[in-house]
Amino acid sequence: MAGRPLIVSRLEGLRDYEPVWRAMRDFTDGRGPETPDELWLLEHGPVFTLGQAGLPTHLLDPGEIPVVQTDRGGQVAYHGPGQLVAYLLLDLRRAGLGVRRLVHLLEDAVIALLAHESLTAYARPDAPGVYVDGAKVAFLGLRVRNGCCYHGLAVNLDMDLGPFARINPCGYPGLAVTQLVELGVAPARLSAIGDRLAEILAESLGARVSRGGPC
Repeated sequence: MAGRPLIVSRLEGLRDYEPVWRAMRDFTDGRGPETPDELWLLEHGPVFTLGQAGLPTHLLDPGEIPVVQTDRGGQVAYHGPGQLVAYLLLDLRRAGLGVRRLVHLLEDAVIALLAHESLTAYARPDAPGVYVDGAKVAFLGLRVRNGCCYHGLAVNLDMDLGPFARINPCGYPGLAVTQLVELGVAPARLSAIGDRLAEILAESLGARVSRGGPC
């Protein structure tokens, strides 16, 4: 896969969850052996999502925030403004990656990203994602279909964390959640986080970033 392009597109504005989910599935179903891999960077409007095996009991008080049953792995998650979502549309067979290795690659990419901000982050074998000082700052969820993956990861930048109290995040009651601004990252630096994450992921995959432009 060395030298293949990773097409990075930034989806402008707040995107509703379901149309983006449908677009990921359509892209995956329609891709061929030579289709370039893509990374979509975006923010969603407020939404709770339940993974394939997600238990409704982990939705404590969704209130007015919509709930979508989706096809990624994992339990319940929250997306909203101020959270960077990175959807990786990757041909795993071509990349020579299994799902476990991809999870570690994504976690390591976020850990490297936060190291640029002088933050010491780590992964947990019992609860996928990335943590700082015991609080979760990045969330992972994937779906593999026909040897290709979609969905990806979300990093809390500068958002209202209140909705996380309405769920058991990732199925863990009382799980502490944090965000980059609370960890001391200056708001002025947040606009570059997506581009930096894309560069780190591309390097990890042996790919090169190709800008897809705003969508």
